[in-house]
Amino acid sequence: MMEIKEYINILKKRFMIIFIITILSTVVSAIFSYLIIEPKYKADISVIIGKNENGQSTSYNYNDIMMYQKLVKTYSTIAVSRTVIEDVKDKLDLEYSVEEIKSMISATPEGDSQLLTLTVESDNAETAARIANQLAYSLKKTSKDYLNEDGVHILDDALVPTSPSSPKPVLNMLIAFFIGLMVSVGIAFLLEYLDNTVKTQEDVEKLIGVPVIGIIPMVEGEK
Repeated sequence: MMEIKEYINILKKRFMIIFIITILSTVVSAIFSYLIIEPKYKADISVIIGKNENGQSTSYNYNDIMMYQKLVKTYSTIAVSRTVIEDVKDKLDLEYSVEEIKSMISATPEGDSQLLTLTVESDNAETAARIANQLAYSLKKTSKDYLNEDGVHILDDALVPTSPSSPKPVLNMLIAFFIGLMVSVGIAFLLEYLDNTVKTQEDVEKLIGVPVIGIIPMVEGEK
């Protein structure tokens, strides 16, 4: 029980250090999140990998489903290939380089399904949606040109995002608050551990190992 009281006393004694570091880290996080970090927007579009004959959907058997589930990973690689990206760049007349566009996009297979999600992240919401939609059409075109198969079917178009995907100011501030709190508490205990000065009766008893039987008060004399 005495140890808990000692910990509490240390926290009380170093309260200002803990308070200042915690608040400072939270304020810095808010400044970075709201004023410095440029907001990013994400637009998603979903495509289904499957076969289509003469413009009509055909029924699948088990082997077809298993085959196309495996092909989803292949198409996810094709989606970020130079051929597809160059087609996107040409169709939209983008000023970005191929490598810049590639860094903006990702293709993610959705579990054990035929669904492939194409995601584009940009500092402009409309640009993100435009690239995402064209990426799906360019992937469909590439499938026809190089694989001789209309195997990409667009499920829905990408919408213009209405809010940024990053940064997340509230989340960042909460994380900064708890990190600042933990760091400041650690500093408080470290300072207490490094402080070898004797200030209280309890410090004397710990130092010499015997109880204090009396205290001589300090009396200021005449100047």
